[in-house]
Amino acid sequence: MGSALPMYRSTGPAAAVQRQTASRRSPMHAWLIGLTLVLLPHVPTSGGAFPISSAHAQPASPPDTTATDLPRRVVLRFVTEGDYPPFNFYDEDGQLTGFNIDLARSICADAKATCDIKVLPWDELFLALKRRDADAVAAGHMITSKALRDVDFSAAYLHTPARFAVRREAEKREITPEGLERQRIAVIRGTAHEAYLKTFFRDSRIEVLPSSDAAREALASGKVDYLFDDGVSLAFWLNGTLSRQCCEFRGGPFLEARYFGDGIAIAIRKGDQQMKVLVDRAIQRLRASGRLEELVGRYFPYRIY
Repeated sequence: MGSALPMYRSTGPAAAVQRQTASRRSPMHAWLIGLTLVLLPHVPTSGGAFPISSAHAQPASPPDTTATDLPRRVVLRFVTEGDYPPFNFYDEDGQLTGFNIDLARSICADAKATCDIKVLPWDELFLALKRRDADAVAAGHMITSKALRDVDFSAAYLHTPARFAVRREAEKREITPEGLERQRIAVIRGTAHEAYLKTFFRDSRIEVLPSSDAAREALASGKVDYLFDDGVSLAFWLNGTLSRQCCEFRGGPFLEARYFGDGIAIAIRKGDQQMKVLVDRAIQRLRASGRLEELVGRYFPYRIY
């Protein structure tokens, strides 16, 4: 996903989050400049790790449109990448799996089409759409103004918040700019989280660190009072062995669209209205049936709200 989430490898979707790689962080955050500031309410989800619908998401296409009158697609061609668990990764048996893979297969099943899913390097995914080598990209892309110049997007199917983590024994404070005045807050350099803190928490002592590993260790060891980062990766860390159960979420979640995005969606070739209708309709039905929430719970077992 051009992403802020760390990537890990192990034997299952929850256990997969054990290995940090920072190489995918910058693509997710490059989009934040130039977007209009939209302050969304801090709305908790009713279940699962993510909210799976949002007033700020792109609306799904209606189930019946003229695009469905076009010849039926026998095969839907998806491209993804293979090193971004729990979204898409190879399991211990070498099989491609993950949330995005199951989502793509569910979309194909709804469209009564065969799924063709190929793995490409991240930088080649949109190029495959432009070359007409694929119909859609299921790799956890954020809906961004920059990406919209090259591709269309389905309705958003996931939203990722920012969260504060704190040591369990820490004093209870209001998680507001006033409540965290003069508090030491770790954040990772070059991220939307850094930009957000420097805009709204200017009276805090912001400690900019080079990686999530460094920021988490600073929090666990007491060198900082708080850590502000992506809620998904933090949830896996807080519930995993590497945190040594040191810390917990406080406050939030933070969903401001300018900084934390309009959601994660399927990327579709520009102008391919039929594919957009097929994907939007499938997402709409998966949400209504509870299947989407089931997939979320399978791959993201820790609540982040």
